[in-house]
Amino acid sequence: MDREIPQALVQKTKRRRIWQVGVVVVAVLLGVLAFRSVLQTRVAKSDLRVATVEVGAVEASLTATGVVVPENEEVIASPILAKIERVLHTPGDRVSANEPLLQLDKQTSQTTFDKLRDERELKQNKTAELENTLQKNVNQLRSRYAVQEVRVKSLQAALDDEKYLLSIGGGTQENVKKAELDLKVASLELTQLQRQIQDEQASARIGMKSVGFELEMQSRDISQLQRQLAQADIKAPRSGVVTWVNEEVGATVNAGEPVARVADLSSFKIKATIPDTYAEQVKVGGPVTVRINETDLRGEIANVQPKVENGIITFYVRLQEKNHQALRSNLRVEVFVLTDFRPNVLRVKNGPFYTGTPEQAVFVMQGDKAVRRMLRTGANNLDFVELQGDIAAGEQVIISNTKEYAHLEELHLTND
Repeated sequence: MDREIPQALVQKTKRRRIWQVGVVVVAVLLGVLAFRSVLQTRVAKSDLRVATVEVGAVEASLTATGVVVPENEEVIASPILAKIERVLHTPGDRVSANEPLLQLDKQTSQTTFDKLRDERELKQNKTAELENTLQKNVNQLRSRYAVQEVRVKSLQAALDDEKYLLSIGGGTQENVKKAELDLKVASLELTQLQRQIQDEQASARIGMKSVGFELEMQSRDISQLQRQLAQADIKAPRSGVVTWVNEEVGATVNAGEPVARVADLSSFKIKATIPDTYAEQVKVGGPVTVRINETDLRGEIANVQPKVENGIITFYVRLQEKNHQALRSNLRVEVFVLTDFRPNVLRVKNGPFYTGTPEQAVFVMQGDKAVRRMLRTGANNLDFVELQGDIAAGEQVIISNTKEYAHLEELHLTND
């Protein structure tokens, strides 16, 4: 059977619950105050980098790596298989046109040249002998032809005589037939000799033409080797600076193998590389900025190599100032390929604050605090970022890394 709860106990329980709720409310209020304290994180101004928003142009660009190379550099290759006998100039030496750079051992090629020349002389002698033999055969056939021609005329006269004797009754039909047969046989032999002479002459022409081709080929080989021997004295093709030379004395180099490079260091170009993911944006004629320390040089893409190696595209930049004093051979430089140009936009200096996203939080200075704003970003390069949205020229933006404050609405700044 249920018992009625005393009123005093009910009041006591009620008061206990009120106290519990009060404690929870106080804890919540203290938490809110603590959270507000976190939201009002204090940051020393000296720890921050600040830039002023301004109106200007922003060139959107792709960043590539580059190296300065001579605009005109000539590679000198060994024309023959030879050993390096002596090095006359080393990299960095200035040389004049036709000045010797290397001395090669030409003995092997010289021996080959002498052998080819002797073989040609021997073949020329054999050719003369062949020509004499062929001419002698033709002359003999012509002599036989002349004798046979006289014989045919003689037999023709004998036939005419027999026919005459038969007409006056002093000869016989058998004599006439015999004379006709003799003439016919002699005429056939004459025709055969004439054909033999023609065949012999045709054979002589073919034989001499074949030998002539062989001599011509051999003469070309000799002339080529003679030129190669002359070129084996490795000389500078132009006035300039030796940028590389094979200095391994005694090393064997093959025909066509590079042995030296000479460059004109009065003008330069840029050899640049970029990932192939940007292939469609790297086009011949595209504007480029080359940065050397604090100096920017303008140029354009002169050509793009068609071959992609390991996901990298190589292209060359033609500079407007090819002989700028900041240019040095093999100097590493930054290359910016211009993809877009935005004139008269709000921009701020690029810095660690920029995350590369289309929208991002930016802290804008307001007296002793910095307020978080969501802004849109546009074109950007290594120097500037375009800002769009609730921002105006003259306002100051924190451009140092603010990632650790991304959850805050504002920062309180101190002069410490």
